[in-house]
Amino acid sequence: MNFQYETKHLILKILEPSNHSAKQVLDFYIKNRIIFERYEATRSADFYTKEHQKLILTNEFNFAITKKCIRFWVYEKNNPDFPIGTICFYNIVHSIYDRCETGYKFDSRYWHKGYAKEAMAFGISLMFQELNLHRIEAYVMKENKASIRLLRNLNFQYEGICRQAIRVRGSWEDHILFARIR
Repeated sequence: MNFQYETKHLILKILEPSNHSAKQVLDFYIKNRIIFERYEATRSADFYTKEHQKLILTNEFNFAITKKCIRFWVYEKNNPDFPIGTICFYNIVHSIYDRCETGYKFDSRYWHKGYAKEAMAFGISLMFQELNLHRIEAYVMKENKASIRLLRNLNFQYEGICRQAIRVRGSWEDHILFARIR
């Protein structure tokens, strides 16, 4: 597996841990903090520091080498200096499962341009072909209509409600489970 790919409009990169990459990622999170935090775990104050982002990038880089977690940072081809989003395939398990979970975040200025769909379609294909996975799961809060629409457009199927599945902002929240089978 490569650490950088190109699609029609995008560049997808697994970032090496560096001060420059950490600054790009930190800026991405700070610009979208209010939107992202509605759907995520409570973040510690140090999450929003360059040092913490560099530590996360180091861990993600090491996980990518062992193919336990693959996070791509997404850039527009015509603006390769600022990440516009990220897609992640995590909890990758082989043996009898050959499955993973997925998630994604995009800067709100780049919504409704087809970039999330383009990046995810590429990532899904990569997981099925290069990692030989059989199943990809996605958990979504029921009020996240845009994410539900994206998953349906990517041929994920509704499987049910997972009660109190994920702690978001300190509370256990129900999530809808979607899955796509190769």
